[in-house]
Amino acid sequence: MAKLPDDCQSMAEVREGVDQTDRELMQLLDRRFGYMRAAARIKPTRDSVRDEERKAAVIAAVVAEAEARGIPGEVIGELWESLVEGSIAYELVEWDRIRP
Repeated sequence: MAKLPDDCQSMAEVREGVDQTDRELMQLLDRRFGYMRAAARIKPTRDSVRDEERKAAVIAAVVAEAEARGIPGEVIGELWESLVEGSIAYELVEWDRIRP
């Protein structure tokens, strides 16, 4: 188990923490993309995959959460813009795959 950031005393400990966090993020992203597969299975039409209102709400929520945590909301907003667009692209591929 890696040390928490405030407990790190060396760059080796910092890097261990970053690497562990990246692995944990990958597990969460795997689950998030699983929800995209579920959405592709559930949504009745291909046009229903893109929902700009939902996209805006998701990004606004994570920006607010980031700012509440004291991390840069603008950076998180940009990351989530990319994540959501990538998720939409993935969901479209999945939608097409299950409805040949």
